[in-house]
This record gives sequence, structure tokens and C-alpha cells, in this order.
Amino acid sequence: MKKERTNRSRLVGVRFTPQEFQRLEEWRAKSTTNEISELVRRIIFQKPITFYQRNQSLDDFMAEMIHLRTELNAVGNNFNQAVKKLHTLTQIREFQQWVQQYEQDKQLLLEKVGAIKDRVNQLSDQWLQ
Repeated sequence: MKKERTNRSRLVGVRFTPQEFQRLEEWRAKSTTNEISELVRRIIFQKPITFYQRNQSLDDFMAEMIHLRTELNAVGNNFNQAVKKLHTLTQIREFQQWVQQYEQDKQLLLEKVGAIKDRVNQLSDQWLQ
């Protein structure tokens, strides 16, 4: 169903102190309304106002997880580059054994980093909806 659009032809001027206007602007920013005039109309006519609610502790957690994901990516990339470099050193048998052992460790590390990245992505997608 399409809402009928009504032209608002009447103007009512209201003056606010800077503090009052700042408070209105803060309310507007936290609400789903885009304009202060819409917020004021909702207040005057006692219509419901929907406010966004944020959980600061979850926001902090997500910021830390995003930072951790970046660091884990860097560690994984550095580890991968080191192992690739060691693959070129095939002259010494001990290096070959070391490379094989650490190739397994690298795979485990990358799996864990991937699991953490996936979980952080899921949480951020869920929270940022």
C-alpha cells in the first residue's frame, strides 16, 4: 500500500537554545528519523520513536577482534613466506625435515586463523545489521 503524501503548508517556528538544539540533534542521531522536523512532529503528536541501541562492551570486543584478525593475518602471511623461503633451501637434509614439520604447523595455524576470521566475520555481520 502506498502512503498518501501530504504537503505540509503550515510553518511553526520554534526557537531553541544551543543546548536544547544539541539535545534534539543527539536524539535524532540515535533515532531512525532523518530530520529534526520529523522527530519534533513525532514528539508533539506522541507517535512512537525508534532509537538505535548499542552495546558498548560488544563494540569494544568487535574492535579488538578486528584488530586481532589483522594481526593474525600478518603472522600467517609472515609464516607462510618463511616456509616458502625454506622450501628453496633443499641442499641440506635437516632443512627438509624442518620444512616438512613446520609445513604441518603452518597448516594448523592457517586453519585456526581461518576459523577465527570466519567467527569474527559472522559476529560483525550479525552485530552490524
